[in-house]
Amino acid sequence: MIDVLVIGGGNAALCAALMAREAGASVLLLEASPQAWRGGNSQHTRNLRCMHDAPQDVLVEAYTEEEYWQDLLKVTGGATNEALARLVIRESSTCRPWMRSHGVHFQPSLSGALHTARTNAFFMGGGKALVNAYYRSAERLGVQVRYEAPVDSLELDEGRFVAAWVGSERIEARSCVLAAGGFESNREWLREAWGVNERGEHPADNFLIRGTRFNTGTLLRFMQGAGADMIGDATQAHMVAIDARAPLYDGGICTRIDCVSLGVVVNREAQRFYDEGEDFWPKRYAIWGRLVAQQPGQVAWSIIDAKAVGRFMPPVFPGTQADSLHELAVMLGLEPNTFVQTLERYNAACRVGSFDHTALDDCHTEGLAPAKTHWARPLDTPPFYGYALRPGVTFTYLGLKVDARAAAHFGGRASDNLFVAGEMMAGNVLGKGYTAGVGMSIGTAFGRIAGTQAALAAIKEHSHAAA
Repeated sequence: MIDVLVIGGGNAALCAALMAREAGASVLLLEASPQAWRGGNSQHTRNLRCMHDAPQDVLVEAYTEEEYWQDLLKVTGGATNEALARLVIRESSTCRPWMRSHGVHFQPSLSGALHTARTNAFFMGGGKALVNAYYRSAERLGVQVRYEAPVDSLELDEGRFVAAWVGSERIEARSCVLAAGGFESNREWLREAWGVNERGEHPADNFLIRGTRFNTGTLLRFMQGAGADMIGDATQAHMVAIDARAPLYDGGICTRIDCVSLGVVVNREAQRFYDEGEDFWPKRYAIWGRLVAQQPGQVAWSIIDAKAVGRFMPPVFPGTQADSLHELAVMLGLEPNTFVQTLERYNAACRVGSFDHTALDDCHTEGLAPAKTHWARPLDTPPFYGYALRPGVTFTYLGLKVDARAAAHFGGRASDNLFVAGEMMAGNVLGKGYTAGVGMSIGTAFGRIAGTQAALAAIKEHSHAAA
């Protein structure tokens, strides 16, 4: 019998598998996808948010535990478990040497990746390189890996893991780590969660999925039905406003539109609906998908002028370009007079001080609702550009309640051999909101914890059986 069964194939699952193997356990990893698509959403990532008290190779200055915690507290609005969040934060300060030992390399913050040189360590080659490095290391250490092996259900005995089912195949193990992702690619579940809005629309029908098509939430649904303690809101997710022309699945990072804070965003009725300059983009980019999801038709447009060009990471698709605001509105299919009036009101309300996109500057609007609190400059320099936006779901936050040992809970009682990592438990830390790189911090921290605890549980059971 195998010691530790790891279900999932992304960052959290791989960290768990590697840690369990290093602890002396035999490990089998089951990945639902074909080998070519392995890695779940981790293949689309770029970086890890890291606490550090002093400069650290690719990380400049310092980013303390307290500042990290305050950043997380601000974006979640307090919807977070402080003890588990601080556990993630502290783990983020010590995990990188271990990551390097498994072939992960780091590079300085990318040009155009605003404000992250101090807070985020970027993976050389991106998430795909990280995933491939971990798989190579797992193979070298003797972790067994099976692809196209989706787990449909588990066999449980009063909260204890007994076996997993892949179709008609039953796989026993002494302990198990669940790291199979959220339910973001399950359209029916998204429709169920979001329901019908006041306009009679099913908002979820217009969502794009930034990440993998293989995160269907099958195990999450099973655990919910099996009486596991759940946490989080099914409508909360890492949801980004992405290019409306992005593919339905696996668009990844290149579909993000990063010019929001440099201009204005209007909905289908050519009206602004939120403060584009509320805070630095890495702390706010992941709220815009939800904001767009609440607009008519779940669509919006990011509008900039020539002054913004070169100040943000260019998207993969060019924007719609025009020499006048009226012409741009016609090209975007928006009512021209309303659009021009919206932009003229915004331009008149701008109080331009010392523009500085690397700081919370004093360029703001007055007498305008919603206000733009930073980086407010009139859009008056042609050519003008418009980017159509749709909600892009990265991962969902509904998950399994865990403790500091990453143990699943049933009726408030911790399982002694079933552990959870990654998106399946991220809702313990992320009740809502997001800040760049924290998903990888959660997956790495709890993947490592879950793998260690699963190995200890398996070795304990093995020794009991031998006695």
